[in-house]
Amino acid sequence: MTLEEKIMSEMKPAMIAKNEGALRGLRAIKGAIILAKTEKGSDGTVTSETEIKILQKLAKQRKESIEIFQKENRDDLVKKEMEELAVIEKFLPEQMSTDELKEIIKTIIAQVGASTPQDMGKVMGVASKQLAGKSDGKSISEMVKHLLSGS
Repeated sequence: MTLEEKIMSEMKPAMIAKNEGALRGLRAIKGAIILAKTEKGSDGTVTSETEIKILQKLAKQRKESIEIFQKENRDDLVKKEMEELAVIEKFLPEQMSTDELKEIIKTIIAQVGASTPQDMGKVMGVASKQLAGKSDGKSISEMVKHLLSGS
């Protein structure tokens, strides 16, 4: 079952239950998938890798919005974004724990022969590809910085 099919199957129960937060999240995912299908150069299909990238992008947008709204003391908007984020995260693959991430990045650092913070680009290139969908870019970047700086 594709992500789009999963979204469609969850929309009807959310509509019947009048679950506005779930509906907003599901509609955001559906809209992003439709955009990806119809964008220039697309053949009208979306790969599972693209689906994960779409979900990660939507989740990142929600997290950034939550951060901004919390600074502005807009609890009403924080609540809405959190509801949508919960729906989006439900469709994302399970994220790695910090310990698992640390071990994999240590292995990558050893493979590429990195030793200083200047080697971060080499490590990030390999780590981003290898950990796509399993961890977000910000977590990967922070862990690489931490390990290369020797902290």
